[in-house]
Amino acid sequence: QVQLVESGGGLVQAGESLRLSCAASRSTFSINAMGWYRQAPGKQRELVAVDTSGASTNYADSVKGRFTIFRDSAKNTVSLQMNSLKPEDTGVYYCYARLLFGIEFWGQGTQVTVSS
Repeated sequence: QVQLVESGGGLVQAGESLRLSCAASRSTFSINAMGWYRQAPGKQRELVAVDTSGASTNYADSVKGRFTIFRDSAKNTVSLQMNSLKPEDTGVYYCYARLLFGIEFWGQGTQVTVSS
């Protein structure tokens, strides 16, 4: 079992920045990927950015050039720097981790609200 603890959400105005952070509890098995998903009201959860060991980082098209993911594999932490935020970035952001053999874990979610 891996527990993910998120921090850093909040309310900002359009154009401002926020940084989300997530730390994973110690895992017996290697964590192969960490990243972030989000869910806006009335919409499905969607990938924001995921960093996979040995592979390129995957970003949603809507955040490319504005969001940057930072992952420390040794410490099992991941952060998401969000710049030039837009109202459509509003939602609950979930930290995500995947073990080497595919089991996935989710954080409890942190609210990000961007006002226009």
